[in-house]
Amino acid sequence: MEEQQTNVNAKEVAGKIFKEGYNCAESVVRAFRDLLNLNISDEALKMATGFGGGLGQAGCMCGALSGATMVLGILQGRSNKDQSRGPAYSSSQQFHGIFAAEFGATCCRVLNRHEFGSKDQRLTCLKITSTTADLLYKYIQDKKIAPVNN
Repeated sequence: MEEQQTNVNAKEVAGKIFKEGYNCAESVVRAFRDLLNLNISDEALKMATGFGGGLGQAGCMCGALSGATMVLGILQGRSNKDQSRGPAYSSSQQFHGIFAAEFGATCCRVLNRHEFGSKDQRLTCLKITSTTADLLYKYIQDKKIAPVNN
């Protein structure tokens, strides 16, 4: 029962952050910084900004999915070229599949056809962002992913 409550919190935390005015990518990364006590500075969080709207409103890969990939990177990424990129690549690919299965696509313009900035667009992105956070939390728990000590 405790795990289910935490999953609800991932969804709620990301949704709350999105409602505060952060974009989808920022919301996912910020939520996991808080939920997992990740050592991500406010300065580093700025990197997520350009991923909103499918890369700066270009409509490509969903920003929530990009944010989830960033979280997986901070958990499993490498800090030097001699370390394996395998775990981060594998998790990113697996989560991409989970996201695609859940939403039927990974491209922002396919997932949300509403005019950018409209109420319908914001509501759709809120749902995608909060659901992505929930899926990511479950994935991290199921795979027992913990930060690597580089």
